[in-house]
Amino acid sequence: MTIDESTCAARDAADPLRSLRDNFVLNPDEVYLDGNSLGVLPRATAARMQDVIAQEWGDGLIRSWNTAGWIDLPQRVGNKIARLVGAADGELIVADSTSVNLYKALSAACALAKQAGRGGKRIVSERSNFPTDLYIAESLAREQGFTLDLIEPDDILGTLDDSVAVLLLTHVNYRTGRMHDMAGITAAAHRAGALTIWDLAHSAGAVPVDLNGADADFAIGCGYKYLNGGPGAPAFVWVHRRHAEAATQPLSGWMGHAAPFAFTTGYAPAPGINRFLCGTPPLLSLSALECGVDSVLAAEPLGGMPALREKSLALTQLFIELVESRCAGHNLELASPREGDQRGSQVCFSLPDGAYAIVQALIARGVIGDFRAPDILRFGFTPLYTSYVDVWRAVEQLRQVLEGGEWREARFAQRAAVT
Repeated sequence: MTIDESTCAARDAADPLRSLRDNFVLNPDEVYLDGNSLGVLPRATAARMQDVIAQEWGDGLIRSWNTAGWIDLPQRVGNKIARLVGAADGELIVADSTSVNLYKALSAACALAKQAGRGGKRIVSERSNFPTDLYIAESLAREQGFTLDLIEPDDILGTLDDSVAVLLLTHVNYRTGRMHDMAGITAAAHRAGALTIWDLAHSAGAVPVDLNGADADFAIGCGYKYLNGGPGAPAFVWVHRRHAEAATQPLSGWMGHAAPFAFTTGYAPAPGINRFLCGTPPLLSLSALECGVDSVLAAEPLGGMPALREKSLALTQLFIELVESRCAGHNLELASPREGDQRGSQVCFSLPDGAYAIVQALIARGVIGDFRAPDILRFGFTPLYTSYVDVWRAVEQLRQVLEGGEWREARFAQRAAVT
């Protein structure tokens, strides 16, 4: 069957999730395919922020820690995120950044490995993991007397033996969108005596995740991608209940204390996940993040994460088919898995020459994707607000950019600070 814009419009009209798009501020002249870098602004956020600023801060002032529930916000938002990633209430908390939370979780995992006395001193991750994860792991390995070994994704299972203390993986790869089998890999790591840490930056709110079902040990993730929490939104950290009382993290700030307002000089960790807090939480951005998480939870009456996943697969499959049929002959090579069960909610194409410039030319035409070095054109599909017509229009603009050659203009080759 020939697919055209009217075909895509008909699919939108029949989409059971179509009403969710109305919950976001979208420019009708743009196609936004970069929710895997920064989620779209939920309509509820501006009013909520105004209330927090004018009423809770402006009028309530310091009283709002109690009267507005500021002190419990990391736990409250954490419990909402938990519903999206297969965790229970009281297991996940919002705090700090993804990098800081990885430092906490990896430090705790290394300490648990040492306590277990198995002797393994290797932290294993894949070479194509997001760089900040590798940078944190490299510095912590030096501090803790561990070694960091980087391997190819297909070699993960083969490298697991009793020398591995911690396996650190991102569930969905940021460059390719390849998604790991969390349950299978976790089980293999446990058979080898290793602990697992999963980075959910490109998973939470985009694909179904079941941390407890997979029996994972630790997980971290950010709030500004598919959770729509806004630029620099706080991140989250999850610890399996079997580790919650034994795990210790090195950033022993006052909010992670068992009794922060007792103001004692000695540190005593709070019970459970609360010990992974550190300093005073950022209340403004936490409030914005709650609106973002609520925008994902709005899908629950319509089928929740399984329904979002079904639409995500349909959107990404349509994009792949249209690019390969309408943009053939321009050396674009699919860098994401063709198999849906191995693909997150993004599609990436590689191009040896001109990838950056092509993305810039698309942005100038109102199709917002991004570039990842050295040669990746990356497009994220957020089923909460991405439509099938968006997919058609994006591919049509890509076809015109490629066929017209406008991407060769010098202005599109000028590198910006953020790509």
